Amino acid sequence: MKKISCVLLFLLIGASITWAAGTKKRKLPPYEFGSVTINNYSQQSGMPPVVFDHWIHRQYYTCRLCHVDVGFGMSAGATKIRAADNIKGYFCGTCHNGRTTHNKKAVFDSCAKEYSREAYNSRCVKCHEIEKSTLKEDQFFKFAQNLPKERFGNGINWEKAESEGLIKPIDQLEGVSINKAKLKIQPDFALKSKVEGMPEIIFSHKKHTVWNGCELCHPEIFMGIKRGATKYTMIELFEGKYCGVCHDKVAFPQSDCQRCHTKAVQ
Repeated sequence: MKKISCVLLFLLIGASITWAAGTKKRKLPPYEFGSVTINNYSQQSGMPPVVFDHWIHRQYYTCRLCHVDVGFGMSAGATKIRAADNIKGYFCGTCHNGRTTHNKKAVFDSCAKEYSREAYNSRCVKCHEIEKSTLKEDQFFKFAQNLPKERFGNGINWEKAESEGLIKPIDQLEGVSINKAKLKIQPDFALKSKVEGMPEIIFSHKKHTVWNGCELCHPEIFMGIKRGATKYTMIELFEGKYCGVCHDKVAFPQSDCQRCHTKAVQ
């Protein structure tokens, strides 16, 4: 009976959040979850927008490396990336420069100084998508087939894949990252639910620091570093604040209530 009550509670919360948001978002296919369209300057320069897929990069690099060391903003279009920046070795050009290697393979050069049909066909279309291709979809399912499964998002349990050594994301880039002493990882702690009958949240710093370090979340997303110092509601999370900065967009969606609300009701 208690299990049925919790399920009904999850459904009611989900319905209320959908009502508060005004519209129900289309559920994306797994290979599109976490995709970001970058179009600050592309179309005005006569190029299709860039479609950035987090799953392709997430298997190789941590979130912290790209969003702290390299300097990408946390929302689409915030960084104002130009081809000239990439050519100079900033942003995408940090790795996509024709010299950086990964698994003994050179990472393709991102932008050409001079436009040509040859450069467009061999380089530009890798990021500037004219139309959707089934090739990327096939690549995703080939990549995901042997990884731990998840019910939501893009269907991959990234946390488990990393902990089992199935993927080994890099957290440092020579010449870009600053070597720093590792901080002591804080123990897991419980956050009491504000809704009666809802299991408590178990927050794990260890799981988050693998991908984010400390500086990705503090102080820009969470101002306080003491438990309970930052006050927020589920509505704010679903509006893209606090946990919602990553979850629903790239990390598993918050509609997967049981991924966070894991401690049984006492």
